[in-house]
Amino acid sequence: MPCPSALSSEPFPEVAAPLEEVCAPTPRDRAAALMFALSRRPETDGRPVLFAASRVWLGENGRPYGPGLAGAALILTPVSTAAEGLWVLEQALRSGAVSLALGAVDGASLAQTRRLEFAAKEGGSVGLMLPRAPEGLTAARRRWRIETALSAPDAEDPRAPGRTRLAAGMTRGRGERPGVWMMEQDDETHRLRLADRLAGFGPPSIAGTGAATGLAA
Repeated sequence: MPCPSALSSEPFPEVAAPLEEVCAPTPRDRAAALMFALSRRPETDGRPVLFAASRVWLGENGRPYGPGLAGAALILTPVSTAAEGLWVLEQALRSGAVSLALGAVDGASLAQTRRLEFAAKEGGSVGLMLPRAPEGLTAARRRWRIETALSAPDAEDPRAPGRTRLAAGMTRGRGERPGVWMMEQDDETHRLRLADRLAGFGPPSIAGTGAATGLAA
């Protein structure tokens, strides 16, 4: 986890690009990566969110808990192959019926991701890929590396976990400088926001990495 001095002083790109990519470096970071991915949905967009994932992925990581997504319905679409997942994402994005379409799909080519980017622009939606690891060149404007972080201190009980935190690192941005931002979950809006740069930092710990993740086994 980055120390405060390693955090970027550049403005955080609040508005998502038509197509972005989010990766989790370790299995324990996948819930944080999914939380970050869901936060890329425009706040005022009430259209549903679609999540396409293979049955193997769902078996390993659990199913997202739909009622935990504030402000929008969740459409969960299990798929059998990467090709099927890419087709589902493209059709959903092009339809304009969803605000955000997530795909836990590996091995997408540059040409396939370009189709997703064009479909997202056509439908006025946001497309987001969740591969297990960054692989090759894609049409995604931004590539994010998401790591879990120690939760924020609880102001009323130092023994209790506070707000969920994660470190969002942009490792590639088209026309943008890479950087790392510390994010935390807002208790009222249930969305991510920039955390205090000076408070609550420390070494990463599996036992202390978080609160609500939105995943249910």
